[in-house]
Amino acid sequence: MIKKVRSHINRDEGLLFERSSPGKRAYQLPELDVPLVDAAAALGKENVREQIEHFPEVSEVEAIRHFTRLSTHNYAIDLGLYPLGSCTMKYNPRINEQVARTEGLAWAHPYQPEPLAQGCLEVLQSLESALLEITGMDAVTLQPSAGAHGEWTGIMLVRALLTSRGNPRKRILVPDSAHGTNPATAAMAGYGVEGIASNERGMIDLAALERAANDEIAALMVTNPSTLGIFEENIVKATEIMHSRGGMVYMDGANMNALVGVTRPGDFGIDVMHLNLHKTFSTPHGGGGPGAGPVAVKKIFEPFLPVPRLKRIGEALAFDYDRPQSIGKVRAYYGNFGVLVRALAYIMAHGGPGLRNATLDAILNANYIRKQLQPYFDMPYTSPSMHECVFSDDRQAKLGVRTGDIAKRLIDYGFHPYTVSFPLIVHGALMIEPTETESKDELDLFVDALISIAKEVETDPEMVRKAPHLTRTSRVDEVTAARKPVLRWVAADER
Repeated sequence: MIKKVRSHINRDEGLLFERSSPGKRAYQLPELDVPLVDAAAALGKENVREQIEHFPEVSEVEAIRHFTRLSTHNYAIDLGLYPLGSCTMKYNPRINEQVARTEGLAWAHPYQPEPLAQGCLEVLQSLESALLEITGMDAVTLQPSAGAHGEWTGIMLVRALLTSRGNPRKRILVPDSAHGTNPATAAMAGYGVEGIASNERGMIDLAALERAANDEIAALMVTNPSTLGIFEENIVKATEIMHSRGGMVYMDGANMNALVGVTRPGDFGIDVMHLNLHKTFSTPHGGGGPGAGPVAVKKIFEPFLPVPRLKRIGEALAFDYDRPQSIGKVRAYYGNFGVLVRALAYIMAHGGPGLRNATLDAILNANYIRKQLQPYFDMPYTSPSMHECVFSDDRQAKLGVRTGDIAKRLIDYGFHPYTVSFPLIVHGALMIEPTETESKDELDLFVDALISIAKEVETDPEMVRKAPHLTRTSRVDEVTAARKPVLRWVAADER
């Protein structure tokens, strides 16, 4: 009789510490064939120990199976849709990775002499040219490591330009629909922050902007499309207002994946902007991985861009450090080169028509989801959606179910949750961004899951409130986990 069935797919996985058995080894080392050096004398007694206390002792097969089983517990972009947006989780074509692993690119040393690095410099030059064409700007730096870093670089450029004119000014205007990094960036650059409310359509209130834009305002930081997924239809008027008062307009380009090939920020009056290569141009990010946030500017800002700048001398490319008005370096070396290679591979593989099609697919997918879910979830702003759509939990909240509960229940249906409670301008927000890479079949499965949950809220709200039910770990106490995190394993005799 079989008394116990062990499922390696659904079983709980203990810690290696808990599986440890004294004397087991997952490795074999050859016999030492050189004289033993007194490590304590060489390194200092305080830096040497015979063994690591309580370190797990397991066999090779136990270690391999443990980590393989853990890998099956994770949700991944290779398994399904991440509706929380392309800023962290979008499918990245494998060809990008292959190109980035080209030996001459992957192994290039940052201190390699310029005459021996012409191929790498051509990659940087080609990417700069492509980004300028896409954005309609005049110059670009590839140095910043990510979007927020690009924001800071951009506002420091604004400060440098205004300072050169005799007055850096005091405050930055930030709409309530902008990304949360924008006010932080303004503060880090030494500016005060003043909010601008959205109108009933979820766009910048031009009357409020008119009142706020005075000679103390250095710039307006606008996210376009905004965190509501709405394009600022009056962006030209907004830039005209700022320019008439001597201020600048900075565009957070994190949502540029809704504009590429359709319109160019430089053409509607933007002075400075950043791009998220890990979002719009399909380079890996998330989980602390490398990113890139190039900053594109109009011509008047070019003298202030970070050093070094690429310049062509005859047929060769070289770096120019002789730039007295530059804000200086903002990153070691010249940017996250591997990320830049991947972005150029993506751009070249698609070409202009392909990039435009990717944009249109992203917009189409978001609007398909919006149309399917509008009968079941409230939508506080009904202006046309671009790359993402934002609902609220108002209807479900009347039955005691909030956006976090719906997200937890979605896990039971096999999907990663959408972005919960953001943007802050929408109370109880459900932000859904499918990206351009998802098929209609995948979108239909996702939509069906959310419709099913909406109906469950009507018939059995308590069941949704207690979700997830099918995961290895039930709902955790997130407040306690945030306030009192357990960051290391403690042996039983230490507890």
